[in-house]
Amino acid sequence: MTDDEAMARAVELAAGVRTSTSPNPWVGCVIEPGGFEGATRPPGGPHAEIVALDAAAGRAREATLYTTLEPCSHTGRTPPCADAIVAAGVARVVVAIEDPDPQVSGKGIAALRAAGIEVDVGLRENEVRALLAPYLKHRTTGRPYVVLKLAATLDGRTAAADGSSRWITGPEARADSHRLRAESDAVIVGAGTVRADDPSLTVRHGQTPGKDPRRVVLGHAPADAKVHPALELEGDLDQILDELGRGDVLQALVEGGATVAGAFHRAGLVDRYVIYLAPALAGGDDGRPLLAGPGAATIDDVWRGRIVDVTRLGDDLRIDLEPACSPA
Repeated sequence: MTDDEAMARAVELAAGVRTSTSPNPWVGCVIEPGGFEGATRPPGGPHAEIVALDAAAGRAREATLYTTLEPCSHTGRTPPCADAIVAAGVARVVVAIEDPDPQVSGKGIAALRAAGIEVDVGLRENEVRALLAPYLKHRTTGRPYVVLKLAATLDGRTAAADGSSRWITGPEARADSHRLRAESDAVIVGAGTVRADDPSLTVRHGQTPGKDPRRVVLGHAPADAKVHPALELEGDLDQILDELGRGDVLQALVEGGATVAGAFHRAGLVDRYVIYLAPALAGGDDGRPLLAGPGAATIDDVWRGRIVDVTRLGDDLRIDLEPACSPA
């Protein structure tokens, strides 16, 4: 197996535990020769490197270890991975990216090199940075990575004139949106959406059971709303994101409605837009728009991002956009 093939497998292993490790990063590890593999377990469990070393059971001496994130060198919920790698006699470590967490931040790589282990950094870096974007954002800013999810007709309407919106998209798109919920630590909606739709905001449609995000309502939800138990917050969106970040929310999914979506957009707080487009036309200007509130005054003021992915989901399209210059 080549270096690139081994790291590709480590990335695949990391992606496979995306919904179960937060607030720890989702990491994959491969040891060659031998094909010993590991992925980070849920919080309190071993990190990917330890899982792979346990699978090797003493057969990692003089081997190469591939890991998507720099091995930790401090004691947290678990002992340092760097120490275990040294003790196992690994000869070489290939790391996709350094860990920006202040407790690591190059210290793990330095510890390995100090022990005489060859360390290479940067293989499949861009791919791993994209996979770990929420973790990297949280560790560098203290705030969650914000995903704004919207579903609309081709003419940009999220609801009909009477406010009805179920269902704009088909089952495949709805299942995908529940995967987004499963990947998120919190889901944010406005109190108006709660009153109008009474959503439960749980993970369904075949996704991992028991992996519901924390439910956050901007404003106050009725006492009998399905969204409860929920965290009800008011005030400045920056302060709300700071609070969620302090609560170990790595990814926050904003689900609406249009007023909340517009507020996050205009404040420049969205890291990724996920828009589901249905092959449907509302056919007029009396339906509800994607974003409520004041828009661009002139074409020169129009917000422009970049499309990073387009996926067909049944009859619908999922379009992923990022700001042209991602928010800090």
